[in-house]
Amino acid sequence: MDPNLERQLLLTRRRFLELSSTGVGAAALATLVNTDLLAQGTSGAPAVSGGLPGLPHFAPKAKRVIYLFQGGAPSQHELWDYKPKLEELRGTDLPPSVRGEGRLTTMTASQTSFPIVPPRVTFAQHGKSGAWVSELMPYTAKVADELCFIKSMHTEAINHDPGMTFFQTGAQLAGRPSIGSWLSYGLGSMNNDLPTFVAMVSNRGGNPVYDRLWGSGFLPSEYQGVKFLSTGDPVLYLSNPPGVDQSGRRRFLDDLGTLNRQDLAEFGDPETSTRIAQYEMAYRMQASVPDLTDLSDEPDSVFERYGPDSRTPGTFAANCLLARRLAERDVRFIELFHRGWDMHTQLPKRIQVQAKDVDQPQAALVQELKERGLLDETLVIWGGEFGRTIFCQGRLTEETFGRDHHPRCFTIWMAGGGVKAGTTYGESDDFAFNIVKDPVHIHDLHATMLHLLGIDHTKLTFPYQGRNFRLTDVHGEIVQGVLA
Repeated sequence: MDPNLERQLLLTRRRFLELSSTGVGAAALATLVNTDLLAQGTSGAPAVSGGLPGLPHFAPKAKRVIYLFQGGAPSQHELWDYKPKLEELRGTDLPPSVRGEGRLTTMTASQTSFPIVPPRVTFAQHGKSGAWVSELMPYTAKVADELCFIKSMHTEAINHDPGMTFFQTGAQLAGRPSIGSWLSYGLGSMNNDLPTFVAMVSNRGGNPVYDRLWGSGFLPSEYQGVKFLSTGDPVLYLSNPPGVDQSGRRRFLDDLGTLNRQDLAEFGDPETSTRIAQYEMAYRMQASVPDLTDLSDEPDSVFERYGPDSRTPGTFAANCLLARRLAERDVRFIELFHRGWDMHTQLPKRIQVQAKDVDQPQAALVQELKERGLLDETLVIWGGEFGRTIFCQGRLTEETFGRDHHPRCFTIWMAGGGVKAGTTYGESDDFAFNIVKDPVHIHDLHATMLHLLGIDHTKLTFPYQGRNFRLTDVHGEIVQGVLA
């Protein structure tokens, strides 16, 4: 076949769009060519590598995000949302006027009664803010004045997988880019030797956590998160293969880069530029990641602060300590997934273990970020995919009761990064079952998060399948009441 004709056949509509100066290829190449032109953001924003021209849209309050995602749906009743009047209603049926016509899962839809079961824990007010915090979170209670509780979160998702997917991508169905991928695409990197987006999963069991939760969806794969592991290489295939030294690897990458650039020049496929960038990133990470994950330079006092589990790789405590080290190295989006909150039975015993997992290290993370001058520029978010019902699932027993999924009203908290510290936003009814004031949807949370990072959520878009997609879809309002 004539080479010119062959090339013309390859220039399909898709190739044309990829080669367009406003298409995907230009964005993917941003981290590779002429990065000096993009190295200074607007409005005094920190220098970055890559990202879209014109972002941030305005001066950001936060430079990075640490998202402490609690998979399985923590019970707001046992942790944050104190309702003292419930004790006198123990064992009585939740009034139909309160229960309403909302969806129930298949696990409770067939119940003929819905007995109220108040939490078997005590609450107290803490700090100058007077925030109500359960006895299960004594360390977190000490940093209550740094936190902003949102007690009026709600979602449409009623099962775990769509619920987690909704929080991570802005849609219940899989396939959309995750939050960290949107930020990598829009804002770029602040450290060329580490990934822009890192995910870590605690070694506690629970509902599955799929790699697509930190995936890039329809964005170029360059923007997906990098999962850090607790055993072996911190990142897959980080070490050189047997028989290959560092100089040999460098020569191999140089030759491979030459071939890839030739392919890129001929076809303009953005995934080719992704391969070039990721091979080079992997090479640099061979030095930066071992330095990051080597905790031998941390004093004993730090491990004592994060708790005894902080010396054990793969625990939530160890991951919180790594999150602080990643924040110090200017990683843009850091997400910790901690499972085990799905408590349909045996809740009184199981929630004590689960709360102990997270309480001390998450408080230590907030304290350390503040002491090191990082909290003001780091947005910390804590929460799960939905909440828990005030009524018991199945037969009510004091020792073994459980709670079902409850998407209509639950609690999360935020700290740092332009959030109004020492406040509570939103309000639930006397049963912590329905919202009575200032509802906050997932799209609103995402819009607010992007706002704090200097992004107008309606303008961070990506063309795909004939329309411009965004994290907040066609929804989302900034929650002004949580902004400092």
